[in-house]
Amino acid sequence: MKRLVMKINEVKEILSQDNPNEEILEQLRNDERSGVQKLLASFDKKQEKKLFYKKEYEKKSFYENKCYNKGCKYICGIDEVGRGPLAGPVVAAAVILKQGSYFEGLNDSKKLSEKKREELFEKIKEEALAYAICEVSNEEIETYNIYNAARIAMQRAVEQLKVRPDFLLIDAMPFENYPIPNFSMVKGDEKSVSIAAASVIAKVYRDNLMKEYAKKYPYYDFENNAGYGTKKHLEGLKAYGITPIHRRDFEPVKSMIKQGGNNELDCSNYCRCDYRLDCRKSNEKRYGITDEYRHRYYRFVPWPLAVRRHIGHRFGICRRQL
Repeated sequence: MKRLVMKINEVKEILSQDNPNEEILEQLRNDERSGVQKLLASFDKKQEKKLFYKKEYEKKSFYENKCYNKGCKYICGIDEVGRGPLAGPVVAAAVILKQGSYFEGLNDSKKLSEKKREELFEKIKEEALAYAICEVSNEEIETYNIYNAARIAMQRAVEQLKVRPDFLLIDAMPFENYPIPNFSMVKGDEKSVSIAAASVIAKVYRDNLMKEYAKKYPYYDFENNAGYGTKKHLEGLKAYGITPIHRRDFEPVKSMIKQGGNNELDCSNYCRCDYRLDCRKSNEKRYGITDEYRHRYYRFVPWPLAVRRHIGHRFGICRRQL
């Protein structure tokens, strides 16, 4: 029987399929052309990766399967994101996956690329039996403290679900005296597919929210740091003060307020102001103003007049210039 010789483009198309025909694969493995062998090597790597993801997913379904075996029908995974940032809310998500569902590559959201998170975010929302997202604002964080605020966000997310869960799997947050049976585990987003799904939903939602805040407060690099205390964020705090979404009980924001720098940034009043710095020797010694800073005559200042006067007093700017 004469063997059919396929073109390279045809081979690519066949190997791009999820389950190519075994007879055709065997035929391609006997094809000595280097182009075909390279395509086969790439195909085999992808298959190994898929098998690895499948096995990992099965491992992370241990707690869900245990609940199903005990008669639970709706198992809810819960996770939060945003405990550590200096700005923005803490966000929690609750997700109930369908029994037998599969999301390739699902893992702790922090270990996934942004592209993969976005891909899973859309897929989970589309295929999950139910999901809910809850924000707890920086004002509530100041009222309840960050630990309790995270728990409040988680419990509110559960309450917002359209389907009442039979059992809760929670990432590192015990729900004591809660009406729904639950189990909390450390690093739950690495051990449970339901918690991992909630982790992805919460992180992508919060990251996108902080990107929106970055448009309103453009000097803090929120689009890249999501409110965490990176170098650019801290530089923005020093230069422009705090915003309404900053957490006033988190350092260094708390210290700034104590020092009198609690004026909130009003982004509706951005303007360019030219100031000549009158850096007297006494101020150089007192505030540590360098020669480089002393010779910088112009800068952008978006603050209200009261804040300008405060900085003017601190850095020796003449009042007539304010």
